[in-house]
Amino acid sequence: MKTRLSRWAMRQMPTREQLEKSRYVRHLARRSELWRLTRRSVPRGVAIGLLVGIFALIPGVQMIGAALMCVPCRGNIPIAAAMTFVSNPASTFLIIPAALWVGGLLGFPVDMAAFSELYRNGAGVGEWIGWLLSDAAPSLVVGLLVISVLVSAIGYFLTIFIWRGIVLRRRRRRLSRAALAPAE
Repeated sequence: MKTRLSRWAMRQMPTREQLEKSRYVRHLARRSELWRLTRRSVPRGVAIGLLVGIFALIPGVQMIGAALMCVPCRGNIPIAAAMTFVSNPASTFLIIPAALWVGGLLGFPVDMAAFSELYRNGAGVGEWIGWLLSDAAPSLVVGLLVISVLVSAIGYFLTIFIWRGIVLRRRRRRLSRAALAPAE
């Protein structure tokens, strides 16, 4: 499964030459640290993708925002773009109530009854925007900020831990092969 998924991802990913032909991303394509998988760029990409993906909650804005934040932070752009998919339409309805709850814990007023009512009745976009422009906006924004910072920090350190584990396992395997090899 893993190799099948990685082969599919490699086929879907644009090549460096294709990116250099695009006038919009030409200057980014020449900066190789934004595209290579290194021990520093991958955790940065994970953290940036989670931060933007959870805080922004608007699908087109998430990837663009993550890519733009990767440039000054030297994070891996493809990893950051992939991590924005954590907040997909299925998980958004878990993230928003959690953000409202966290915002309420931090002292911002929130009317969870109004949120539940809008959700149960299948409210339209206009009703949701009206609700957001009421008292719910500060609670939601603060909650999203707190959750996105915490999740991105956890993702950053977890990625470092996993990266080190992979490197140590490869080193052990290489040393055991060297020890088993016949001496000349």
